Amino acid sequence: MKIRDLFEETFFALSTNKARSGLTMLGIVIGIASVIAMVAIGQGAQNSVQSSIEALGSNLLQVRPGAQRSFGGGVSSGRGSAQTLTIEDVSALKKQILSMKAIAPEISSRYQVTTKGTNTNTSIVGTTDAYASVRNLKMEIGSFLSEQQVQSGAKVAMIGSTVRDDLFGEGGEAIGQTIRINGIQFVIMGVTQKKGGTGFGSQDDMIFIPLTTMQKYLSGNKYVSTISIQGIDASSLSDLETQITNVLLNEHHIADPTSADFNILNQADIVETASSMTKTLTTLLAAVAGISLLVGGIGIMNMMLTTVTERTKEIGLRKAIGAKRIDINRQFLIEAVCMTLIGGIIGILLGVGVSFVVSVLGVTQTSVSLSSVLLAFGVSTGIGIIFGYYPARRAASLNPIVALRYE
Repeated sequence: MKIRDLFEETFFALSTNKARSGLTMLGIVIGIASVIAMVAIGQGAQNSVQSSIEALGSNLLQVRPGAQRSFGGGVSSGRGSAQTLTIEDVSALKKQILSMKAIAPEISSRYQVTTKGTNTNTSIVGTTDAYASVRNLKMEIGSFLSEQQVQSGAKVAMIGSTVRDDLFGEGGEAIGQTIRINGIQFVIMGVTQKKGGTGFGSQDDMIFIPLTTMQKYLSGNKYVSTISIQGIDASSLSDLETQITNVLLNEHHIADPTSADFNILNQADIVETASSMTKTLTTLLAAVAGISLLVGGIGIMNMMLTTVTERTKEIGLRKAIGAKRIDINRQFLIEAVCMTLIGGIIGILLGVGVSFVVSVLGVTQTSVSLSSVLLAFGVSTGIGIIFGYYPARRAASLNPIVALRYE
């Protein structure tokens, strides 16, 4: 039998009962669309988490104080609650470690901020001019802190876009305006570029002032809450973390590393952990959606077995006039594969469309990859072959004499 004849027969067989063929393909359509959409949602979540972490800074290590314990070794107040890091520690790190790109100490606390009848409660970050580089901070307008402003303890402020909107209205003019932080007047010199994000950790909802000004007028002590260190590249972070640990243990006169009064957060480890979690979520979503593909495959097998029964006489007649076993086998197998391919193509288009709509509506970020589309296409073809093989073999093995007598 010629290839053209095979496809003509396939088209005729599938179009004879359009409703049944359509409903059978629907299972494959839903299965493929579900797999693509679920994988896209999972990959989108992974990309979103990773970009959010990397937005805090590239190749970043953060040194934070250890936990503050009550007298007698009582209940811990949690990491970062102690006051163990100082400007002297920052100076020691600068002198002894040459393999870091930049270092930025910071003191962070929340204060009430007022100006011209409006007010807000936000995070005030006292830091140095290196902070913008270390934490990937860009300015929308104006400039960030300068080394001279930090050294002189200038009463200047750089505000996030959210703070600007809260105090001066959305997109309001902020440069040159004065604000009061804890009753002390500051002049706004710049507005940072919007980064997005919510909660207390959003850089859009922060005000940045010189570290020396923060220590003199607000915190009143020499301690810093975080030391952010930027490595040269991601591969050097582990070695850099070891060097930082050794320097600080020596500065704090601690012999046992397990008794360290500080802890180091490695951005690469955080990204790896978050990626691992989202990959597991993506796999789970794809597995759940894959169940519908199995159901769709069973539906195809059921239809093909029914078709074999209905066309028993036709099969007997074909064999009687010279059709070979392989011709019958090939015909029914191609019918099954065509159904899954058509369903697979429709399912791919539907899955990509659903992912796009979900992303446009802002429900969640999605990311459709070529690998997931190719995988879905391959799976749909495989389902047609696997679930179409048995009915095709059954049709090919029919005895022509018995088939011709079938009622």
